[in-house]
Amino acid sequence: MIDTHCHVDFEEYDADREKVIERAKDKLSAFIDSGISLETNERVLNLSKEYEGFIYPSFGFHPVSSQDSTDEEVAEAQKHLISHLDDIVAIGEVGMDFFYCKDKTLRNRQKEIFLSFVNLANEYEVPLLIHGRDCERKIFNILEEYDDIPRVIFHCYGGSLKTARRIMDKDDYYISCSTMICYSERHQEMFKEIPLDIVLTETDSPYLAMTKEERNEPANVELAVKKLAEIQNTDVSNVDEITDKNARYVFGI
Repeated sequence: MIDTHCHVDFEEYDADREKVIERAKDKLSAFIDSGISLETNERVLNLSKEYEGFIYPSFGFHPVSSQDSTDEEVAEAQKHLISHLDDIVAIGEVGMDFFYCKDKTLRNRQKEIFLSFVNLANEYEVPLLIHGRDCERKIFNILEEYDDIPRVIFHCYGGSLKTARRIMDKDDYYISCSTMICYSERHQEMFKEIPLDIVLTETDSPYLAMTKEERNEPANVELAVKKLAEIQNTDVSNVDEITDKNARYVFGI
């Protein structure tokens, strides 16, 4: 099993990060730690070096924080990203978030910054890890204009089934199933319709735990795998094998 999206570099793990990673090692073959800023990109890189062959880094710039960033801050993060293209497995998470952002000017700023990262993924032919909330269709339409992004991942997908079907029709586009599937009936119904050969699994740790009081962690991706097996009426080992293989292909690990 592979957790394709988590944030073990976050301060929520400062007290017991090593134990969290050891629990992950007991159940997983790898996980992707996704940066959301210049500072966190550097942290995930350091973690990947410390746990080489188990933790893999992606460099991102989260839309909710990016909307308030200056052009200089974006440029600095992108310069850092380009200098580490050989170290990272994807660009992301990057995208747009219209759930938290209602202001039209800020939404346009999110889009502007997102496009600059999409252009990098297209120019350097790096997989693109998408954060999209309440704007999945808009993001899909944007990506239709690009031909050289090798693989696209809709992280923690929560869009419509209609848009999911459009994603399914695209080669090398993947939909990531988070631990939300364990308790969200909407996600359960949607992932009944999504073929496993384009599904990845994730926790988005420390978020999306079983209760609001808990802290999620990568080892819990096992819960998503088990629920996927249940709703698709197949063996856990089958889901494990297919999603693990998908992740290794998508991220080249």
